[in-house]
Amino acid sequence: MTAAFRRSAAALTAILPAALTAALTTVLTAVLLCLLAAAPAGAASSYRYWSFWQQSSGSWSYQQQGAAVHIPADGSVDGWRFTLSTDGGKDTERPRSAPDFAASCANTPAQRGKKRVAVLLDFGTPADSSSAATPPAARSACAVLDPTASSADALAAVAPPLRYDTSGLICAIAGYPSAGCGEVAAAPAPAKPAGNGPNLGLLAGGALVLLLGAGAWWQARRR
Repeated sequence: MTAAFRRSAAALTAILPAALTAALTTVLTAVLLCLLAAAPAGAASSYRYWSFWQQSSGSWSYQQQGAAVHIPADGSVDGWRFTLSTDGGKDTERPRSAPDFAASCANTPAQRGKKRVAVLLDFGTPADSSSAATPPAARSACAVLDPTASSADALAAVAPPLRYDTSGLICAIAGYPSAGCGEVAAAPAPAKPAGNGPNLGLLAGGALVLLLGAGAWWQARRR
């Protein structure tokens, strides 16, 4: 429809006065832009997965490295959050509890030649779950590890059973969820315009008819 507007406007430029052509084109372009802006946009897909976080200055920071290669320091906190996210990155939902090493490892004494890493597990909300079932309550634990152990080692020490897919993506922590792995959730259908709302095709067509009618009127007037 926009291509038709452009062709019609170009054709009428030769037969209408410049002022009238400019006025009609401006009005019709504004109408078309308003109609296009009102058209519903498609919804983005969402993914269910375990996001991985690290303590950073008392808050959560999205972890760019995978758990198998990240080596946490003694006294650090790993965070895991099961979520339904359209972003799949740093703007996804964070763990809902603040990182707190002292509270998580208060009952786990330090050992010579070992490091302690706190691990917080947030299983998300019913809305995040594919079955809308109530997820387990969030909890934390303290892993005692060799100095070179990874975050994946810390997770395996405190939250079995773990489930991975063939590419190494973590699918389940502490057995949750029992099925699925990073699947795409069904995207909601685009909202339909209300029954009394404007019809984009009809209004745009009417605007085109108005433009062509103006040209016909001017030609008749000249004759």
